[in-house]
Amino acid sequence: MSVRLNHTIVWCRDKVRSADFLTAMLGLPPAKPFLHFLVVETANGVSLDFFEKQGSVSTQHYAFLVEESDFDAIHARLLERALPYWADPARQVPGEINRHDGGRGVYFQDPDGHLLEAITRPYGSGAAQEEEPAT
Repeated sequence: MSVRLNHTIVWCRDKVRSADFLTAMLGLPPAKPFLHFLVVETANGVSLDFFEKQGSVSTQHYAFLVEESDFDAIHARLLERALPYWADPARQVPGEINRHDGGRGVYFQDPDGHLLEAITRPYGSGAAQEEEPAT
């Protein structure tokens, strides 16, 4: 069986603001318009298609597997912009990153409150378990 995720719709109040935020934070090429969407392409061919809606937006979680150097750049952007970030999805450990599976991970929010995550190793990839978040 060959099933692969192709795209997902990211509901937002301002697609330009949201797509620009994601591309800037992750160092991705600018979003491209398609029909009613602004489409952000990732390196593995999965796109996030930003679509505006009126009213409240139900927040979602989007995790991105990144290289070590990309993680450094993302973390630096968080610090430069003085954006809050956390080591955990419950946002109980502010201002720190995690080191799960021998990698690094960080959570931060986009302008609509979606919880974005950058990780350098897939969870459960077999490296030693880490119990304490570290900066």
